[in-house]
Amino acid sequence: MPRTACGCVALLAACVATLPAQRGGDSTRSGVPIDRIVAIVGTKPILASQVEERMVSAQANGQQLPTDSAARSALRRQILTSMVEEELLVQQAERDTSIKVSDQEVQDAVEQTAQNVRRQFASEPEFLRQLKLAQFGGVDEWRRWLAENQRRGILRDRLLEQLRGKGQIKPIAPTERQLREYWDENKGQAQHHPAVVSFKQIVIVPQADTAARRVAYARAESLLVELRHGANFATLAKRWSDDSASRDSGGELGWFRRGVMVKNFEATAFRLRPGEISDPVETPFGFHIIQVERIQPAEVQARHILITPKISEAQIAIARRLADSVRTALAAGTSFDTLSRLGDEDVPKLVEKMPITELAPGFQQFFAADSAVGVRPVLPIGLNSVRPQFVVLIVTARLPEGELQLDDVRDDLRSRLSQELGVRHYIEQVRRTTFVDVRP
Repeated sequence: MPRTACGCVALLAACVATLPAQRGGDSTRSGVPIDRIVAIVGTKPILASQVEERMVSAQANGQQLPTDSAARSALRRQILTSMVEEELLVQQAERDTSIKVSDQEVQDAVEQTAQNVRRQFASEPEFLRQLKLAQFGGVDEWRRWLAENQRRGILRDRLLEQLRGKGQIKPIAPTERQLREYWDENKGQAQHHPAVVSFKQIVIVPQADTAARRVAYARAESLLVELRHGANFATLAKRWSDDSASRDSGGELGWFRRGVMVKNFEATAFRLRPGEISDPVETPFGFHIIQVERIQPAEVQARHILITPKISEAQIAIARRLADSVRTALAAGTSFDTLSRLGDEDVPKLVEKMPITELAPGFQQFFAADSAVGVRPVLPIGLNSVRPQFVVLIVTARLPEGELQLDDVRDDLRSRLSQELGVRHYIEQVRRTTFVDVRP
């Protein structure tokens, strides 16, 4: 499975601290551990050292490992079972000629992980020393290890995505006993939950008037002319883009799939070829100039320049009055669904069980000061920003920070387990046609 950058750093550190336990199996009289095969899937062996590596990785990522030998042996068997199942899926994906993983996307993932890991070390010599202590022969060997793990993870994920799309893997509803057993096995990983809130929202966004839109469009057109005459896209984005999240990186948005961006932006981005630059595209955020850099199945990598029309004080006042009237109508019993049509269609209407700390700062401050449920006062957000908004809230539930109980996560847990049971059922089918030898 592909590791996160944090996991790789933790694994390096943990390997250093646990080198005597890195290799399973018998020992020679000199005390040097000898590796051994603990399972064969098809023609692929799984080594005891690989199982130990998974245990080290789990420990490095915060999992408490059992101290008694019987429990540690049970954990090794559990990890080995997971590795066998993973190998079955990878081999199945490798046999499916419709599943492709390009060298470029693997190398892109490796490069991103490698850069993130290296940044965690104070110096290059310290990074190389940790690699050596973690039993890597050098940077090239470590990068090959990363590449193989990334490749396997992408293969597995694409196989499962394809099978679900074709209906060959279907969720299997768990029994109450299975649900409780699953909870008991996993609750130790998250015994406490943060304070969470659920709410419905209607977001009223002030609209720029015709004159402001005309000015913004003219600015976008002038930038497009510069780009058509060879100006550097990133340089213009850093200077002119109103998107504070991407401006400093030259408008870079990274890779994204359909369903992530607003409709007009997405429709244009997925029509462009690599290197192409779009005409100005209008969305609720303003006018975008989009440049697609690379494409791959179902994904594009792009950057953009956003020019947002200036919102006048008069338009802000109009939006505020509309938000107040919507809030009054909700409090009087008007249907939320009826009134929600007045809000921004690109903003989710329903937010469920969201940790308050993961909300935008304005929402965090609001919920810190207001603990009631029901229709709340209108919440103004970003009045000094290029895109102010007024949020009409109905708080449906709040849960303070505390110990997690099964009933708190029952629906999410049932959904997750039903997906896992569907995958397990498919794996059992594959296993019947694949040679598998698990050794004691």
